[in-house]
Amino acid sequence: MAIEGAYVFTPVIHGDDRGTFLEWYRQDGFAGAVGHSFRLAQANCSVSRRGTLRGVHFADLPPSQAKYITCVSGEVLDVVVDIRVGSPTFGTWESVVLDDRTRKGVYIGEGLGHAFMALSEQATVVYLCSEPYSPTREHEISALDPALGIAWPAGVEPLLSAKDAAAPTLAEAEAKGLLPRYADCRAYYAGLREMAQTYTDVPPYTTN
Repeated sequence: MAIEGAYVFTPVIHGDDRGTFLEWYRQDGFAGAVGHSFRLAQANCSVSRRGTLRGVHFADLPPSQAKYITCVSGEVLDVVVDIRVGSPTFGTWESVVLDDRTRKGVYIGEGLGHAFMALSEQATVVYLCSEPYSPTREHEISALDPALGIAWPAGVEPLLSAKDAAAPTLAEAEAKGLLPRYADCRAYYAGLREMAQTYTDVPPYTTN
């Protein structure tokens, strides 16, 4: 992805007449691509009906909350938003379809915003988190903010929680001092890389 700190992982899927097998996450491959290991603190499972729109969510830095996400059933449009004040890509977003066919995964680093919309009648998303959920550190930005202009699929009525529906725009969140700063995020990433172990195995998937 063009947004620093966000990666798409495409696993190798092995199949035969019994079904398929894949490694949807591997620590050595992850560290080889990202430059540091992933500290698992919590694992979430979200089941959503078609049109459900969750996000844009982020957490205070430090320590924020990095996520590694995949869709194990159905299909979602997963979106990464650069909300780091001072970033050269501040206010931009990128999307990728996650589904139960390609089995792609997305890593969203600390300080980035995350949202997704369920495209199938039902979609199950699982994600690994680097930090446990803490309501006092969690924040939302409107996923329908016209200034962000996220291209959600046409013809799909978004279903939002009351909290997400009342979320501020990116500009309002910046004015309130809620957004992380790019310089602080880069310093945090550098600290993670300094603590990283050395990985020599070739990643079992490609990244972009």
